[in-house]
Amino acid sequence: MASRFTYSAWDGTQKGFDFDADSLFDELTDDLLYHGDVNAALRRMMQQGMRDRNGEQIQGLRELMQQLREQRQQRLENNDLGGVYSEIADALDDIIDEERHAIENATQQAEQSGDERRSQHARDAAAERNFRLDMMPSDLAGKVRELSAYDFESAEARQRFEELMDQLKQQLMQQAVDQMGSAMQNMSPEDMARMKDMMASLNEMIERQQRGEDPGFEQFMEQFGDFFPENPETLEELLEQMAQRMAAMQAMMNSMTPEQRAQLQQLSDQLLDDMDLRWQMDQLGRNLQQMFPQQGWGQSYDFQGQDPMGMGQAMQMMQELGELDQLENLMKNATTPGALAEADMDRVRELMGDDAARSLERLAELTKMLEESGLIHQKEGKLELTPRGLRKIGNNSLRDLFNRLAKDKTGQHATTKLGFGHERTFETKQYEYGDPFQLDLERTIRNAVRRNGAQTPVRLSPDDFEIERTEHLTRSSTVLMLDLSMSMPMRDNFLPAKKVAMALHALITSQFPRDFMGIVGFSETAYALTAAELPEVSWDFAYGTNMHHGFTLARQMLSRQSGTKQIIMITDGEPTAHITPRGEPFFNYPPTQETIEITLREAARCSRDGIRINTFMLDADYGLKHFVEQLTAVNRGRAFFTNPETLGDYVLVDFIEHKRQLARGRGGRRSA
Repeated sequence: MASRFTYSAWDGTQKGFDFDADSLFDELTDDLLYHGDVNAALRRMMQQGMRDRNGEQIQGLRELMQQLREQRQQRLENNDLGGVYSEIADALDDIIDEERHAIENATQQAEQSGDERRSQHARDAAAERNFRLDMMPSDLAGKVRELSAYDFESAEARQRFEELMDQLKQQLMQQAVDQMGSAMQNMSPEDMARMKDMMASLNEMIERQQRGEDPGFEQFMEQFGDFFPENPETLEELLEQMAQRMAAMQAMMNSMTPEQRAQLQQLSDQLLDDMDLRWQMDQLGRNLQQMFPQQGWGQSYDFQGQDPMGMGQAMQMMQELGELDQLENLMKNATTPGALAEADMDRVRELMGDDAARSLERLAELTKMLEESGLIHQKEGKLELTPRGLRKIGNNSLRDLFNRLAKDKTGQHATTKLGFGHERTFETKQYEYGDPFQLDLERTIRNAVRRNGAQTPVRLSPDDFEIERTEHLTRSSTVLMLDLSMSMPMRDNFLPAKKVAMALHALITSQFPRDFMGIVGFSETAYALTAAELPEVSWDFAYGTNMHHGFTLARQMLSRQSGTKQIIMITDGEPTAHITPRGEPFFNYPPTQETIEITLREAARCSRDGIRINTFMLDADYGLKHFVEQLTAVNRGRAFFTNPETLGDYVLVDFIEHKRQLARGRGGRRSA
């Protein structure tokens, strides 16, 4: 079926382009060229972020972690953990005040009845109750213990106290089981007993798993699944969720003052007076600490704010802070983009906002996108460029350099001289006497139909003939000599030089496929490089600029080739090394006269073999300029004094102009 498209007016809300592998790879190109390591380039992109094709910033891990720390600090600066203690203490004080008010009302009603006996009984009961209320311990656990045994005058106060106890029990139980909905509301003694059975079954499952037996997770979920609306699919998932919540509760206790912590612990013991239930919870806590030590059981937070939090708010805050800590650890320890996929993006969105979640999702997809697009692949546990990725880097480099050039500088390297070759230009012209009769049949018949009308048979005349244009075939052989000495990165010359090498290779292989291109890297010694190796090439951690050895290898490469031959050398230093008669490298700075003479003798051999040496000098000092003057005198090549910003312009324009001269038959040498 044909594709269908719909169009609408731009209203500012539409996204121009989706984030895709090609735009991602464009962002990576310079890093890949400079370091030559896909894994390292992706890690740096993860850290730094990028811009998509719409110009929107995708935050890197550094920015995301800074935003995460600000979110955590904002929570600590705004909230006060003392509210947990105050909330319970205030609720108990309100209940006591309500009880005192009820006692006073009961005494007044008795006295107003006119029954002295009733009035005396009411006064005695009020005195006893007020005495017990006056003698209430100041600590929370003591108040709860006394009120649990207290005979309330007020039915409303008794109900409020029982509801408060149920609420506190539920909140304490939620340290193990969260979001239990109706299962945690209005728990009866039977419900509490079932909770105890659930925890006992959990501890038994853990023990069976540790013994290597089937823990029976499916049977457990059939019996107690209503406690876990999150519906965990495995025992490990269930236990990890519980560990997160119990660790959050422990962090809250750790963050309190010693007095607050002691009172809350005593209150917990008072509320969970079922010894078996308390033992099962303690056992579960110990098991989870052993299984998930990374949950931060010893973590504490320094709250400095003024907004008091109740117990429910505090437990939720602790869980959020724990999740922020875990997310930070995940981002801090992620060595590959795929590791970020472990984050719960919905939870990231709740904790940090939509932009942060979107950026983290993009970062997590980096490797997958490039692999699915065929630009990189896994090889022996390491990410490497595919042949398509290699071509893409070269084409990107070529595009970047051509974008810097004015269009009228290079044109389309067309030639006015037409030849008999089979390099088609996909252009046609009317046949003239003497032209090669390479007939374009489609255009010829169209001309005849246009002239005679749509009738058969189609009658041709010489005026209808249209022939294909072809370019004059020229072939040249080039060796690129790339300086890989330490001075190149130290002077910021390495990346521009390597980008030119990739661009030149892409230009030759795509536009001049019959040409030969060899690559030689040189520093203390020289060595041949393949196009596949070029993206991963880095500078050598060695001193020396051995042009002598480089010229030797380049001359040997070109001896096996035909056509015009040239060496393009990119360097930022004079020759400081050569190969001795014994085959060993010799280095000295400043260069010795022996090194200069041996290098020039090799350049003379290149001249005798018809090889021209074109030198592109980056940040050339006097020594290099003086040497290149000698080199051009010996070889009759050309010299270009350039810089990292204009290097690509010089090399590409010169190469294309060289091809033009060959096509015109004016391929003679000239010196700069």
